[in-house]
Amino acid sequence: MNTPKLYSTPFNIAVIAAGLGFFVDAFDLFLFSIYRIPSLTELGLKGDALMKDGEWLLSIQMAGMMVGGILTGIIGDKKGRVAVLFGSILLYSTANIANAFVEDTTSYAIIRFLAGVGLAGELGAGITLVSETMTVEKRGLGTILVATMGALGAVSAGLVGDFIYWRHAFLIAGVAGLLLLLLRVKSLESHMFQKAAQQSSIKRGSFLKLLSTPRRAGRYFACILMGVPIWYSVGLLITLSPELAKAGNISIWKLTTAFTLFQLGITTGDLSSGVISQIAKTRKKTILAFMAIALVGTAAFFHGFATGETNYITCFIMGLGCGYLSVFVTTTAEQFGTNYRVLVTSTVTNFMRGSVTILIPLRAMLENHMTLWWSLVATGMIVWILAIASTLLLRETYGRDLDFLE
Repeated sequence: MNTPKLYSTPFNIAVIAAGLGFFVDAFDLFLFSIYRIPSLTELGLKGDALMKDGEWLLSIQMAGMMVGGILTGIIGDKKGRVAVLFGSILLYSTANIANAFVEDTTSYAIIRFLAGVGLAGELGAGITLVSETMTVEKRGLGTILVATMGALGAVSAGLVGDFIYWRHAFLIAGVAGLLLLLLRVKSLESHMFQKAAQQSSIKRGSFLKLLSTPRRAGRYFACILMGVPIWYSVGLLITLSPELAKAGNISIWKLTTAFTLFQLGITTGDLSSGVISQIAKTRKKTILAFMAIALVGTAAFFHGFATGETNYITCFIMGLGCGYLSVFVTTTAEQFGTNYRVLVTSTVTNFMRGSVTILIPLRAMLENHMTLWWSLVATGMIVWILAIASTLLLRETYGRDLDFLE
């Protein structure tokens, strides 16, 4: 089979399809964080139940993403990247339309789980598709654009929170996803996948085989831990900032403002970290540099709630540092061969996001012995130590040829 010419510009159909998919994915994903309090209040919850049931529902959604990450990863490496992109859009769009009509927390939980399963496939398959259809020198620019469009989707979710009724927002998200299905591109499939698919003797998309050697398993778990601080920051710190404000007797604090500024920071970080990694020709050092920025922003964020002198700019700085997301997903895709690339990228990104299912009960357990503020600090220390250590252990992947098998 003749090898097709790889794209040398990020403005190509693969990047556009993956970027729009991640935009809708991120918009849908963060709607629950934005509408947690108003939606649960309308369903009759109040007081501590708003936080406890809200954390439970978030955990259910993220559990769906972890299950979906495995399923879509296996399908993506066995059946192709495009099948995952469109199948995931159909599932999460239908689930979000149904979410507009929930009347109790049980149906809310079931729908968020299904939405999580659907949302799981978009980023991993999209990043893999872009990485495999662009030149070695330019693929970083493609993943930058995809990650940035996803961040803009999250920003959009934050912006609508102040003026769109929560049921209408979920309905809009579902319809937007279905409209995305009109972008049907039959010729998108990666030639690397097509070539690997012809080799019947090569195992593809096997989760057990992926973890069969200590070295490969170590790389895999290091990739997950490297990204967990991003979701610790948005899934715990930003989402629970209203409770932090209440505990600190801070009356003027808006979740939508904090969330929007955090996501604007991630958008800026995605662009700048991606460009810096291309110019400096290093993924690893770029990630570590942006982690340092995130740590400064996180320390300032905690200091503000401890002293009662909160400042929304700390949310932006924290988001800016967490903008290593674009380099993180690129590095993850570059770590593994074609026969496991979607499985790895999909499960790593979703286990990273799904880490809140572990972080939430850990934080709650710690709160039995300390304040909410200190429980979040202690959780953060664990998350950040593991992330930095994992990043240091991973190999540099800038400029690596991705046409190889495990």
